[in-house]
Amino acid sequence: MNPVRSLARALSASPKDLGGATSNGMNTPKPKLINRLKIIEGQVRGLQEMIKKDVYCIDVITQTSAVKQALSGVEDALMENHLGTCLVHQIKKGEEKQATDEILKVYQLKRK
Repeated sequence: MNPVRSLARALSASPKDLGGATSNGMNTPKPKLINRLKIIEGQVRGLQEMIKKDVYCIDVITQTSAVKQALSGVEDALMENHLGTCLVHQIKKGEEKQATDEILKVYQLKRK
């Protein structure tokens, strides 16, 4: 399978495309996230090969950007799940302080 095509397919999947509840309460099925991470892993290996083969710098940079976007998609899917399940559960249990702290922590991480 072509890693660039696989990555493009993974990038085109939005967090909502990964819907469906699992037994652990996650709305994002683990197998789909694992698959996305395997695609990213393959792309990173491809980057190593590109550097070994002295591929044109702009082509390598383009691929690193694609990897970052793919990781961001995984992060977005996990965050959407967390906000829709874990955070709601914390608030219902009266743990508003913990929920607020987690939201602020993620917000700060995303700004970096």
